[in-house]
Order: sequence, then C-alpha cells, then structure tokens
Amino acid sequence: MGYAHEYATAVMRRGRVPMEPADFVPDWADRPRKGKYFPEAQRFPLPDGAVDAAASVRRGLFGPVGDGGFTLELLGGMLRDSYGLTGRRLAVQANSDLGSLPLWTHANFSRGTASGGGLYPIGVHWVCGPSGPFTPGVYHYATGQHAMERLLTGDVSGQVRAAVGEFGPPGDQFLVLGVKFWQNAFKYNSFSYHVVAMDIGALLQTWRIWAGAHGLRIGAALWFDEPRLTGLLGMAPEEEGVFAVVPLRWEGSRELPADQPVLEPEGVRVRLADQERSRRVFGFETVRRVHAATLAGAAERPDPGALDAALAAPAPAQAGAEAGWQALPQPQALTADVRTALRARRSSFGRFTAAPAMSAEQLATALAASAAAGRLDSDAQPGEGPALTRLYVFANHVTGVAPGVYRYHPGGAEGSPHRLEPLRDGAPGAFLQANYFLANYNLEQAGAVIMVAAPTAAVLDTVGDRGLRLVNATVGATSQALYTATAAAGLACGVALGFDCVSYAEHLDLTDTGEIPMLIMMVGQEQRAEADFDHRIA
Repeated sequence: MGYAHEYATAVMRRGRVPMEPADFVPDWADRPRKGKYFPEAQRFPLPDGAVDAAASVRRGLFGPVGDGGFTLELLGGMLRDSYGLTGRRLAVQANSDLGSLPLWTHANFSRGTASGGGLYPIGVHWVCGPSGPFTPGVYHYATGQHAMERLLTGDVSGQVRAAVGEFGPPGDQFLVLGVKFWQNAFKYNSFSYHVVAMDIGALLQTWRIWAGAHGLRIGAALWFDEPRLTGLLGMAPEEEGVFAVVPLRWEGSRELPADQPVLEPEGVRVRLADQERSRRVFGFETVRRVHAATLAGAAERPDPGALDAALAAPAPAQAGAEAGWQALPQPQALTADVRTALRARRSSFGRFTAAPAMSAEQLATALAASAAAGRLDSDAQPGEGPALTRLYVFANHVTGVAPGVYRYHPGGAEGSPHRLEPLRDGAPGAFLQANYFLANYNLEQAGAVIMVAAPTAAVLDTVGDRGLRLVNATVGATSQALYTATAAAGLACGVALGFDCVSYAEHLDLTDTGEIPMLIMMVGQEQRAEADFDHRIA
C-alpha cells in the first residue's frame, strides 16, 4: 500500500484531524501570481477564435465527439474560452473576500473553467512541431495577454511523443499541463495536491466540451515518462509536475512514421525561468511525498479495462427494492452555444433561494451532465466502461421529489430512465449545514446538493499511486460539467471541498462500498441582484 492511500485518508479525515502543518496561516501579502511570468519570452498573440454558434448548438454541449483537426483559430478559441481571462464580475454574496474584491489589487477575473479557491495554478504549454503554424518549439500560454510565449525554439515534439507513447492521434502537436505547487500550496498547504489534481480534470473537461461542440476530440494521457517532460520543460521536479499531455489532431498534419528516430540532443531543455512574485517560497513534506508516490510507475500505463472490476457499481441499498425507485424526466435540451455557456459560468456564493423550487427536469439535467463526466477520456479509461464517480443527491426543494437522500442511477444507452434510489427520508438541510465548515453557503436553500464519491482505494490498489491523479481529475471534470450545464440551463451552481467527509460516509453507509466523499455541488435557483457588475473583456 503506497503513500497515496495514506494521503487520501488524511484528506478525508481533515475535518477532524487537521493535516500538517496544522498551524499554517497563508501570507496573503506575499501570495504568488496566478500563472507563471516569463518577462524575457517573446509573445505571439492568439486569435479569439470565431465560434459557429449554430453548429455548436446543433452538436450540443455533451454530444458525440468528432474527428476534425485543430487550427490556430480553433486552438486560440479553446484556450480563450477555457483558461483565458474573459471579464471582471462583482456581486453581493457571502464569500469572505467580498470586501476586498472591488479593489484593483485584489481583482478576480472570470474564466470558463473553475479552479479550487480561484487560484488557477495550471500552466498550459504548447509543444508545436513542424506541422503547426508557429516556429517549432515550446510555448507557454499567457492567460492575461491571450498569447503564446516562446520558451524554446526547435522541434522537440518527438521527445514528447516518445514520453507519451502510443496514445492519441499521430502527429506533432501537444498541449502539456503542468502545475507549480506553490501557486496553490501558499493557501492550501498539504491539502493543495488534492486540489490541483481536481483543477487538471476541470480544465480537461472544459476542453472536452469545447472540442465536442466544434466536431473535435480531446483525450488526455495521464501515464507517461514524467521526469523526461519535466526535464524538457525546465521544471524543478520537487516543486512542479506534469499532470497531463493532450495530443492534438492538427488539420493538414502529416502522420509520423512509427519507426522515426527521436532526435534528442544533449542538454536541450527550456532555460527561461519564470519570475516568482513571492519573496518567500517553501514546500510541504506531505506534498513532496505524495508527488513522489505518484511519480512511481508513471510510464506504466494501465491495460484497457483494468479498472472495470474496481469501478463496479455498488449493490442497491435494499435488494429487490428497484420498484420503489423514482424515475426522473428526461434532461432538458441545452440550447446555449459553448462559448455563451462558459462565459456565464460562475459560483453562486450564498445566493441560493428555495423559492421557486427547482424542477425535477432541471435536477435530471444537472445529474445527467455530471454523470457524463464520470468517465474521463484518458489513457486509463479509453472508450466505454464503468464511471469512476458516483452521485448522491440531497434533495431540499425539488418539485416532484420528496426531501431526502438518494443515490443516482444514470439512464442507459437504450433510453432507460434516470432514477433516484431512496436512501433516507426527510429534509437533509440540518445535516448539510452542520457538516459544512464555511459560512459562504446556506446549503438548505439550494434546490439540491449533489455529493460526488469515488472508490479511491480500489483504484489505487488496481493501478498504483498515480491513480490518485485520475480519481481527482475525474471529480474535477464532474464539477466542471455541472457548472457548464447549469449555466446553459439558467440555474445557479456552487462547488465546495469544505465539508466533513467522514460524516457523509457514515450518513450514507459508504464504509462497505469503499467510496470516499470527494466534493459537494449545490444547484438550484438564485437571488438575482440588480447591483451585479459584469464587465466583459473578451
């Protein structure tokens, strides 16, 4: 049993046994930037990417993927809509930073993708080979300028392909997702690894949704020769990590011969260093240990179907009781185009209202979108197979659904209905609020609270400690899918990690199933205030 088991258990119990260092206090005045800063790098502006709204609506936010190829216009549009800055919004809400957000020095800018704590620690690198529109090399996406910063000149796409192996479309274009741990750990300390792995999944899910709406496909490699890539990108291996590689099918690109030798001149790597804002940077032993654990066997990709047994659905709470399960209506059609939906995505801090109640159709829409993201399109779960995440519903104010706790069963491909399996009767509001750590949400006012659970231990036992990244990324993808769907449906949404996981596991009798409560997601109606400020910059 590796260290990832110990880390996952510590995360689950952190509400009762604080993770070390228990006395840690963030130094907000010395916080790092949201993203790397390369003052010496040459920048190349990216196009915003014109979106064919009609085609996007026709394909749907969660429709089938396509086999088209990326262009510079499409790549620029996807990056802008997912991780680029799109506007500045202010509203009267219940989050603790309400008083400082109007100040320019504390300004937050909206993005299409959610991030834990609003920190956005992911660095997006584009390894552009000879088939691309730029000079071959390594580029870093500057989110504030919506531009590519060239960090290295020369074709190193073969090295990335060699590190990834046989996964994804053949070609010489790759997006590489890295994380500098300090950009999150300055706030969340040892808990940060848990959070950044979810951030990776949230961004990948945004790309999956965006690509599907444009007739493209995004798949991510999570198992690859990570030390080789961190070395190529000039990363300090104990301070940063490469969490995912996305091979891109590029329009008009040539297929590289499988036996083509990889040119790897000695010493070729990114040498430009980012300029750190924080005067004092330090690491955390727990983060160092769990990162080292997930590096073990990084290139040993699981066999297809290896996780199927570990992800088998748990048996119903009461055998033979399926007749009493409640069928949900079919999810509503989401008619917003992908750019509109992503620009509308935001967290509803403390603004939920029980009146009017959420409809059963709206609940079905939220659950179907969340369930669709439970199978990350990655090298560990290619194609079809059982979902990694499981959804539990705490129904507060849903028309046609009695207050209580339910397990959600998605509909089948043959059109079988989405159903709710009753687990506990009675209004769950008191339990929800008593086991929430913060004061920025009144959970009882949400129409429903969806809890995301995952069989973390079974995954780690099957594929090793690196499976921790897969679990967390899939949970993050689930949250992003819900955010996007609710924005398109005109519902309010919020996601939180600050809850007592142990209480939820005990309340739902999850000990026997081996599931760990990972995330709670609130959905429902919202108080719309006239004083809201929404300034678009893209």
